[in-house]
Amino acid sequence: MSNSSSLPRLAPAPDHASEQLTPRRAPKKSIVPFLLLWIVLIGAGAAGAYLYTEHLKEQISSDLQAQTAKQIETMQQDYRQRLDSLQASYKEEMTDLSSKVESLNELLTFNQDNVNDKTDNSNKLYTQIAELKKQIDALKKNLDVLK
Repeated sequence: MSNSSSLPRLAPAPDHASEQLTPRRAPKKSIVPFLLLWIVLIGAGAAGAYLYTEHLKEQISSDLQAQTAKQIETMQQDYRQRLDSLQASYKEEMTDLSSKVESLNELLTFNQDNVNDKTDNSNKLYTQIAELKKQIDALKKNLDVLK
């Protein structure tokens, strides 16, 4: 076996001796496509980050809105319950005071019928009734404010 078959063949010598031999260089690859690729990748990354943050903002906003609505509903229910209980207690107090005023009025009319001109007890009863009426008016105002 000869070594000539395993060696690569050389290019034939130029026919013309006047031609200069210049080494061939590999063609230069342009850097522009490489830079464009990097710019596209960076832009895609920035756009993706922006879109993801907007998605997170919307998601957080909707979650926060749902939580706030739930808390407001709970507060409204609590407020309604308190208002109803206060209203019931004021109505109860109003009926108690009304019954007291009526009994004092009856006592006063009975006392006026039985009292002679020398006693001054009727004035005390009148002032007590006036104070009770003031308290009833104040409670009515408070009830109206609560409504």
